[in-house]
Amino acid sequence: MTGLRKEPSLLVNEVFYSLQGEASRVGLPTVFVRLTGCPLRCTWCDTEHAFSGGDRMTVREIVDKVTAFRARHVCVTGGEPLAQKNCGQLLSALCDASLDVSLETSGALDISHVDPRVARIVDLKPPGSGESERNCWANIPLLTPRDEVKFVLSDRPDYEWAKAAVLEHRLDQRCPVLFSPVQGKLSPHDLAEWILSDHLPVRFQLQLHKILWGNMRGK
Repeated sequence: MTGLRKEPSLLVNEVFYSLQGEASRVGLPTVFVRLTGCPLRCTWCDTEHAFSGGDRMTVREIVDKVTAFRARHVCVTGGEPLAQKNCGQLLSALCDASLDVSLETSGALDISHVDPRVARIVDLKPPGSGESERNCWANIPLLTPRDEVKFVLSDRPDYEWAKAAVLEHRLDQRCPVLFSPVQGKLSPHDLAEWILSDHLPVRFQLQLHKILWGNMRGK
């Protein structure tokens, strides 16, 4: 039948209920919507399973599946969720469902079109990721106190790079800033000591979900 508009859909890798493991919502029961696909290939990526596969779902189907968990918080992640053109519609629909919505996105894609009701967690990539040239610095002026910036660090050069970025862009005056170590590459003790020694206005974090469940999928 002609003239009918096709309902927007996305390729979804998985939808699951767990505890938020990172950022300011750490520890909160949260539904995670992991979208398929990512244009980046970070050296320490721990979600390579999201590069491909998944099921095609309409925005309405995703919202219905999320609300069935009866949780207040939902996190849209990936992969890189903004790589799918209908991600913005999904985020707005989740907000319309009276959910507290956060978005886990790399620092490589434009965040200007994201619904202002969404908390944008922007993961800026240091040199050790192999993707630091992809950072979209035009996103920085768009950040609000509702958003957060995350740095995942593998060594001392990554730390120094991140420290310089925080100071140069005055990131702590825009939103919370998070520093976390790459599991198995950088000692959490060392990162904590560096932050304290430099009196950096950032929050140290570990990935709670990995402490509880390791690298188990769906957790």
